[in-house]
Amino acid sequence: MKKLIGVLALVALTTPVWADKHDKSDGGPGSNRLVKEVRHELVTLPFYSVFDDLAYRVDGSTVTLLGYVTRPALKSDAESAVKHIEGVTNVVNNIEVLPLSPNDDQIRRAVYRAIYSQPGLDTYSLRAVPTIHIIVKNGHVTLTGAVGNQGDKDRAGIAANGVPGVFSVKNDLQIG
Repeated sequence: MKKLIGVLALVALTTPVWADKHDKSDGGPGSNRLVKEVRHELVTLPFYSVFDDLAYRVDGSTVTLLGYVTRPALKSDAESAVKHIEGVTNVVNNIEVLPLSPNDDQIRRAVYRAIYSQPGLDTYSLRAVPTIHIIVKNGHVTLTGAVGNQGDKDRAGIAANGVPGVFSVKNDLQIG
């Protein structure tokens, strides 16, 4: 069993997560390389967590950063990391820093426990950064990332909806 978990963890760490939603490119020359390098830089940021959601768009040599983060330093770290990629001439940083809120922090933890304690959904937590991202803004929850099937998407949404203090849940999980 330990070998199986080790193999699953290794596969999870090396499998791309952002293929559909997060990799947006104009398809120009060299854009595929830039997309891969931008993705690599963002997913390896030290404080990137399940409570953040980073996305980007590559238009020629301009990279537009999108998404939500819980720490202001992560927004600037993402911009700095992308600026140093060869071929990037301009970075537009549209990442939103979520407001500081003890209530939102409590909801984040509760939604995390509600989702990742579900049998079957717990396997999504084996990655360095779990594939189901939990964005909480003023009590409103958005689920982003990827799951394997519609049932997992639905169960994650139901689990998040069952957390006390949550005003609404938007389930933007991709099936892939």
